[in-house]
Amino acid sequence: MGTTVATNALLERKGERIALCVTRGFRDLLQIGNQARPSIFDLTVSKPSNLYEEVIEVDERVELVCDKEEENQDSSASLVKGVSGEIVKVVKPLNEDALKPLLKGLLEKGISSLAVVLMHSYTYPHHEIAVEKLAASLGFRHVSLSSALTPMVIAVPRGLTASVDAYLTPVIKEYLSGFISKFDEGLGKVNVLFMQSDGGLASESRFSGHKAVLSGPAGGVVGYSQTLFNLETQKPLIGFDMGGTSTDVSRYAGSYEQVLETQIAGAIIQAPQLDINTVAAGGGSKLKFQFGAFRVGPESVGAHPGPVCYRKGGELAVTDANLILGFVIPDYFPSIFCPKEDQPLDIKATREEFEKLAREINSYRKSQEPSAEDMTVEEIALGFVNVANETMCRPIRQLTEMKGHETRNHALGCFGGAGPQHACAIARSLGMKEVLIHRFCGILSAYGMGLADVVEEAQEPYSAVYGPESVLEASRREAMLLKQVTQKLQEQGFREENITAETYLNLRYEGTDTAIMVKRRIAED
Repeated sequence: MGTTVATNALLERKGERIALCVTRGFRDLLQIGNQARPSIFDLTVSKPSNLYEEVIEVDERVELVCDKEEENQDSSASLVKGVSGEIVKVVKPLNEDALKPLLKGLLEKGISSLAVVLMHSYTYPHHEIAVEKLAASLGFRHVSLSSALTPMVIAVPRGLTASVDAYLTPVIKEYLSGFISKFDEGLGKVNVLFMQSDGGLASESRFSGHKAVLSGPAGGVVGYSQTLFNLETQKPLIGFDMGGTSTDVSRYAGSYEQVLETQIAGAIIQAPQLDINTVAAGGGSKLKFQFGAFRVGPESVGAHPGPVCYRKGGELAVTDANLILGFVIPDYFPSIFCPKEDQPLDIKATREEFEKLAREINSYRKSQEPSAEDMTVEEIALGFVNVANETMCRPIRQLTEMKGHETRNHALGCFGGAGPQHACAIARSLGMKEVLIHRFCGILSAYGMGLADVVEEAQEPYSAVYGPESVLEASRREAMLLKQVTQKLQEQGFREENITAETYLNLRYEGTDTAIMVKRRIAED
């Protein structure tokens, strides 16, 4: 089962009321963020709203100790070896007595979900764990610890991930409890699994907010990869999933391409996720003529009232343009349109609206160039479709050419309700020679969930310079993590011979702060 509950709650800012718990002196940490400027020349930058309502500061402090400092430390100093192997100094132990009234104040305000991010907790999580125990004893419904969700260096993405999890998990749990309650005796022995953003399935008890944001599109990636690659074509695949509001594109060449950090609706999430690029162009994207240019989206006409051809008083959309061009054939659609849902698609109304738009466009063209010839309705419709196609080509180029892959060497795996209408034009623009339209193209995301594997994931920080000694220690830690995830899968009824594992090392060059996820090669027998 997949759900867009988490995605919609994040986009619409309709999640749980949460508070942020941080080390004293860092209350503005997530507000400042990483100071990225995606639109550096925009004079009216609008920052996304914070997910948390309140911030409480904790009296505690942990500092990292470098080798030279360690030699000069007093013997009385409180030095501890962290999970990552780094030496930390507990400068100020957690003051639970001072924290308790702050937490009670949050409960009095109706806030019962808490995100906790303390400095250096990725290697020294003890203070965060103590905060969780205290908050749970006072009656908090949910506490998200940054050290448990993503034990990695750099506090900002850790804190943002914890905020997203605290914001979404209670909403998902409420949705799931409502779903389960619809059954007479609950789910009982029924094994219901939920699709995660990384393309794996998880049980209800292990399904959490920060791993559910791409739950819907992930099913489609699994669907086309498992039914097309090496079965219908030997070429690497570009997944092209065009729906009503947006288009999701992805790449598959024998293994799922994942990213460790993504930004969705202004929130950074640091968790393994399938590398899916989304653009706001779909069958319901609005068509507009503004300032002498054809524009498609990002606004959508939605399912209600929908495009003009739906007979509900809607606005022109990409579907209307495809109807004019003959890509959508009314005879193949049931008579379910208009408020009474008993009429076919209305091509007459669509043509009338395009004729109105044609007069506006041709009038503007005459004002700019008196000798300009009038554009026909079909030319205008094709112009809008070409704009939509180019919008959808951009993320495909990002997944291929920007990563060193030749786009034309791929096959286009097309699915989604509107995908086949644009597949050939997209392939032609990108130089592709092969287009595969899936037989289950309208339901492939749902079908793919039935093909997905149950996935357990664990990670641990380890700070060391790559070398013979550190490789041995990394291998030892790998074995421990493998034992943990194998045990979790066995508890769910899987046999050891049916379990496969993949190991990744998060490496970076000395003097840089950008890490690269490197997959371990499996030794051949």
